[in-house]
Amino acid sequence: MTEETTIASARKTELLEAAYRYSLAHGLADLSLRPLAAAIGSSPRVLMFLFGNKDGLLRELLARARVDELAMLDQVGKASNTAIGLAAAIERVWAWLAADEHRQLLKLWAEAYARSLIEPDGVWGGFAAITVTDWLAVLAACQPPGERDSEEGVARRTLALTVLRGALLDLLATADHDRVTAAVHHQLALFQRAAAPRP
Repeated sequence: MTEETTIASARKTELLEAAYRYSLAHGLADLSLRPLAAAIGSSPRVLMFLFGNKDGLLRELLARARVDELAMLDQVGKASNTAIGLAAAIERVWAWLAADEHRQLLKLWAEAYARSLIEPDGVWGGFAAITVTDWLAVLAACQPPGERDSEEGVARRTLALTVLRGALLDLLATADHDRVTAAVHHQLALFQRAAAPRP
């Protein structure tokens, strides 16, 4: 790798992080290169050179958002050396989702998720499906092996994901933390009862 290539790569990483911070505050749907470039101390020409075009930049921003999402999911998966169960997984994931400091990232996630459904063949294509796969994989890792590999186990982790995603969208729409968290805890209690040993 030449020195020029190394410098260009470092500059690309720096601008991607700046563009990501900008997109967290302003969203991605109406992203325009000129105001973005002005806000992050660059120019549309430099952004075009480094990312190819606007779609190339959007793809990299979506990938960057997924890095943060996967980091959160990885924390849940590594929180215990054993299968912690869906109830504990729901509790830990919801605590992260409901934290105020993650609101901008989650709004960006919701925007990308919705756009990928509306424009399945565009730059957003596949984002929602990949997200579902990512979350289900982590929830599966939290299940005991006997449950994980059963049809019921697949249904239970799908339900857990549905509860978390629905609660997140409700929280983003209303900011009613107490009501939505109470609903999540209600479902959590049902998961705990279902997992309890039967006499």
